Amino acid sequence: MNKIVFLASIILSNFYSFSQISPAISGWLINTTGITGRHYLNGSSTPIVDTELANVQSVQYSATWVYATTQGIPAFITGPFNANPNSVITPAVSIYRIPLNPVKNTAVLTNTGAGNIGVFKNGVGLFSYGDGFAYNPVTNTDAPTPNGVWRRDAVKAEVNGFDCSKAHPAAQGNYHHHQNPSAFNLDLVQLSSICNLYTSDGLYVINPSVHSPLLGFAFDGFPIYGAYGYQDTLGLGPIVRMKSSYSLRDISTRTTYADGTDVVDGPSVSSTFPLGWYREDYEYIAHPNDASYLDIHNGRFCVTPEYPNGIYCYFTTVDANHNSFYPYCVGPTYYGIRTGGKVTAIDEITQTYISSAGMTSQEILKLELNIYPNPSIDLIAIQSNEILAQDLKIELINSDGKVVQAKILFQGSSICHLEIDTIYAGNYTIRVYNDNYNKTYQVVIQ
Repeated sequence: MNKIVFLASIILSNFYSFSQISPAISGWLINTTGITGRHYLNGSSTPIVDTELANVQSVQYSATWVYATTQGIPAFITGPFNANPNSVITPAVSIYRIPLNPVKNTAVLTNTGAGNIGVFKNGVGLFSYGDGFAYNPVTNTDAPTPNGVWRRDAVKAEVNGFDCSKAHPAAQGNYHHHQNPSAFNLDLVQLSSICNLYTSDGLYVINPSVHSPLLGFAFDGFPIYGAYGYQDTLGLGPIVRMKSSYSLRDISTRTTYADGTDVVDGPSVSSTFPLGWYREDYEYIAHPNDASYLDIHNGRFCVTPEYPNGIYCYFTTVDANHNSFYPYCVGPTYYGIRTGGKVTAIDEITQTYISSAGMTSQEILKLELNIYPNPSIDLIAIQSNEILAQDLKIELINSDGKVVQAKILFQGSSICHLEIDTIYAGNYTIRVYNDNYNKTYQVVIQ
C-alpha cells in the first residue's frame, strides 16, 4: 500500500474513533425499531398510525460534517392543527448537515430570519421566532413580508394552530417547532387547551431539578438545550432556569425601534396587536452579574453533561410559568458562522454511526416514571421525566397475574396511556420494562 494512503487511513480511522463520542454524532434519536409516526385528526382522539418512519433514519459523518437523514416525523403523536390550513404533516426526506467544529462569528452577525434555523435530535425542524408575516400599514393587517419593519411573532400569532407539542406544519406541510418543544399541558400555566382533548407529549419534559437534555443543533453547529442548566458556567452551581435577556418594551405606540431608530409606524398596542405581537416589541438588556441570563443570541459558553470541557450553547427559554419566552431558542442572530442546513445529497466519503442498543446505565438511573391519576376511572398516563432513547414495554396486570392490556412507550416520546374504561375495578400492577429496565407500580381502578 502506498505509504501516504496508509498514513491517511490511520489518521482517518483515529478521527472516526474519536468522533464517535461527539454529541453532534451520537446525540440523535436514531430509529432502530421501525417506529412510525402517529397523528390526530380534528374531532377524533384516537391516533392514526402512519406508514412513514419517525425520528432520524441514519447518521453519517466525516471529519467536518455530520449528516442526519430524516422525514421530519416525530415519534410522539402530532396534531390536530385547528387553525392551520394543513390538517396533517407532509413527510419529506431531508438531509441535515451540521458542522462538527462550529466557529464563533467575529464578523457581521447573521440574522436567523424566518424559516428553518436548526434541527432537533428527533429530526424535526426548528424554525425562528417569525412566521414570515409583517405589518402592512396600507391595509392595517399582517401580510407575508419576511423583511418587514414590524415582523410578527409566530409563537404569539399562531398559538391556536399548534398541537399539544407546540408545533405545526408549514405551508409545505413540514412539521416544525418555533419554541420550547414540551407539551402545553406540562406548563405551570397552560396557554392552550388543545391537550385537554388530544393528549400528546413533546421532545422532553421540563424538570427544574436536573440539567435539561441536549435537544438538537442550530445551523451554525452549536448545541441546543432545554430550559434549565447549571447556574455556574463551569457546571458547579445549582440547576436554575436559563433566562432570556430580552424584555417587552414599555410602549403603547410603535414608531421607533428599541435603539431609537425612527421607522414606519406600526399599529398601536391593542387587543388586536398586543405587546409582544412583533419581534420589535422586545429590547435586549444585559445582565452581566447573573450567569443564568443569556446573551443576545440566547445562549452562553458553559459546561453541560455532554460537553464537560464547555461549549457555546443555546437554550429554549421559558418564563417562570414554563411558557415559551422570546427569542425562544436561537436568535435573533446566530452566535456562530451559519454553514449548516439542508442538503440534497452527501457528496463526500462518510462513516455511518451505529447507535448502541438499549439504555445506558446512566439513563436508567435518571429515569423516573409518573403514573397518574391513581386511583383512576377511565385513563392512566405513564410519563417519563425525559424523552426515551429506546422503547419501554408497558403491561397492565390483574390480581391473577394476567396481562389485560399492553402498550409501548416509544423511543422519542415521553408519555403512554392505558384506556381502562372497560376494565373491571380492582387493584392492578403496571409493569414497565425492556432488556435493561424492569419496574412495577401498584394502581387502583375504580
